Amino acid sequence: MADDLSRESARLLEEGRSLLRDNQAGGRFRRMRARPIGRGSAEVRQKNLMTRIKLIGGSLLAIVFASMLFGIALDGIGFTGLMIAFCAIVACTFLFSNFPKVRIPKRSDLNTGDVRNMVARTELWLESQRPALPPPAVTLVDQIGVQLDALGLQLEPLHPAAVETRKLVGETLPGMIDAYRKIPAHLRQENRAGTGTPDEQLVASLGKISKEIDHVTRQLADGALDDLAIRTRYLDYRYGADGEPEALPAPDPLAQLNRLPDRDKQET
Repeated sequence: MADDLSRESARLLEEGRSLLRDNQAGGRFRRMRARPIGRGSAEVRQKNLMTRIKLIGGSLLAIVFASMLFGIALDGIGFTGLMIAFCAIVACTFLFSNFPKVRIPKRSDLNTGDVRNMVARTELWLESQRPALPPPAVTLVDQIGVQLDALGLQLEPLHPAAVETRKLVGETLPGMIDAYRKIPAHLRQENRAGTGTPDEQLVASLGKISKEIDHVTRQLADGALDDLAIRTRYLDYRYGADGEPEALPAPDPLAQLNRLPDRDKQET
């Protein structure tokens, strides 16, 4: 009985510490409402917002148009008709302000399609996982989102790095987070066999993934950097370092004399 009470007390203390850390980091609700972690997920959410706005505008126009037709046909719709139209406007506005929601992809759907779409889906999926992660891991997830944006702009579908990136982003990263979420909350701070706590292991693994994504991005950027350097050197050679054309060499009088006709040379 005493052991049970000790374990229960330890669990409650750990949950209290987790709640305190979460509040210091801004709270779960604020993290859930945080901005998108990357450009890909932001574009998806922007498209969803535009769809909602179009649905609200279309429904309002339809209600107004229907009210006008009924008013013409019935020689006025009266107070009751106005209230019905108003309630319909409120209902449509409320409905389409909340639906359709952004579809969060399932883990099984991440590693499908081309690499760039996979990056956008992964960003959306990572955003949905943030509330369940410790604050240091949330910071790394946000950083990975920015890195995925840069990688998605450079990575071509047939590039040799696409295969390794697909495995890293579409399988290794979500698999690691899924494994972490399966661990009960009160066990995530326990150190097992000297390997660190699950929270520490997750943060370390996310850090390694972030470094690998940065490494791949830099490798892909080497070609563009070399091309830019070559073009810069050409411009310096052709137009000068300050952007002004290089001074033309002074004319050689002897060379000009040799190009004159014989008659002109004799006169000279």
